[in-house]
Amino acid sequence: MQVTDVRVRKIAKEGKMKAVVSITLDEEFVVHDIKVIEGDKGLFIAMPSRRAGDGEYRDIAHPINSETRERLQRIILEQYDKAMAESAEPVGSVGSEEE
Repeated sequence: MQVTDVRVRKIAKEGKMKAVVSITLDEEFVVHDIKVIEGDKGLFIAMPSRRAGDGEYRDIAHPINSETRERLQRIILEQYDKAMAESAEPVGSVGSEEE
């Protein structure tokens, strides 16, 4: 399974949730609403979830082993860091290397 696309939508308001991410797997399957959360020990991802009848939240889609979760988290957080770095660039600096 390859992550073939990562789309990061940054959250403008202050809070623990920093972005919402969609990933494409093998150019065939998309998972939306993966959240990038700032926790006490740094950034982590939360898989899409919904509230069950008992009030608890349950993941709708999730990796079934820790290795896959860690790999997805690494890929998503790398793309989040790139998106944050790009948004921090001064206006007019994008594409200036081509001049």
